[in-house]
Order: sequence, then C-alpha cells, then structure tokens
Amino acid sequence: MNEHERHCEELVADCRLRAVTELFAHTWDPVVLAALRAGPRRRRELRAAIGGLSDKVLTETLRRLCARGLVGRHAFVQAPPRVEYALTPLGCSLVNGPMRVLGEWILEHGDALLKAQEDQEEQEKALPATSNI
Repeated sequence: MNEHERHCEELVADCRLRAVTELFAHTWDPVVLAALRAGPRRRRELRAAIGGLSDKVLTETLRRLCARGLVGRHAFVQAPPRVEYALTPLGCSLVNGPMRVLGEWILEHGDALLKAQEDQEEQEKALPATSNI
C-alpha cells in the first residue's frame, strides 16, 4: 500500500471526514454558508436571501456553524443592538473551495441527477406491490 492509499484509508476511519460530511447532512448549513459568501449579513437579511426556513432553524444553523468555526458573529455596541454574521477564514476556504467545485458539478450534472431519481421513482411505481408474508 502506497502513502496515498494509506492516507485515504486513514481518512475513511477518521472523525474529521465525518465532521466535514456532517456539514452537508444538515440541509440548511451549505445554504447559509453560500448566502454569507457575498459578505456579512444580519439575520433578517439572511432569511430574506434564503427564504423557506424558519427563524428557529436559522438560529440552530447559525449556532452550529459558529460552533464549527465556519461563521463568526459580531455584535455591535449600539442602540438598537445589531448583530452580523460572516464567514470566517475557515468558512471562506470551504465555500470558495469544495463548495464552489460542488456547485460547478451541480450545474453540469444536476439535471441528469434529478432525471435519474425521477426514472427510479417511476420504475418503483410500475412494480407490482409485493407481500411480506
């Protein structure tokens, strides 16, 4: 086994790989990260830019991303209080690196992926129902 293969094998068993893939298991994490790519935003700006997520889910998502060091929270000392969220350098490296490449892949292959899923659903509907006796 060469050094590259050994490194790949270590990654499979390593919790770092699970930590990264977990970011994409949470539906809104990549969406919020992408929305912050344009620069710092307040909560209401994020909700308006994204749409379709509740305030509770946005709060949970921002807390999770802050806890992972991908998003920073800056509270301004003023009246009324103002809080902005922005990508950290680590978050920028994820958004401008792997997420950008994934976005390019989606643009190129997304239609084929959706068609394959639709075809599979149609095939499953066409199958006769089987009994579990």
